[in-house]
Amino acid sequence: MSGKYFEATDQNFQAEILDSGKVALVDFWAAWCGPCMMLGPVIEELAGDYEGKAIIAKLNVDDNPNTAAKYGIRSIPTMLIVKDGNVVDQMVGALPKNMISKKLDEHIG
Repeated sequence: MSGKYFEATDQNFQAEILDSGKVALVDFWAAWCGPCMMLGPVIEELAGDYEGKAIIAKLNVDDNPNTAAKYGIRSIPTMLIVKDGNVVDQMVGALPKNMISKKLDEHIG
């Protein structure tokens, strides 16, 4: 089941991700990145799976360079798991859904 992920930006990252009080998975991506495109459908599936449990977000690094720079994102796709305003985990590359879910589950509840 796929759902709607949250579009994170430089403007809303603090309020919607860091200050949300929820666990968030943020996918840093770009339109020109092949592996990012492969990961896209997985992120949409996760958004459906984790609806009400976690924020699943995507942040376009070309449109939002400040947030990407703040977290030292050097290669994409990079996924950060944020909990209580802090990065608690990081994954790099187009990983399979079950690996991403396993990491996310470690930080929920």
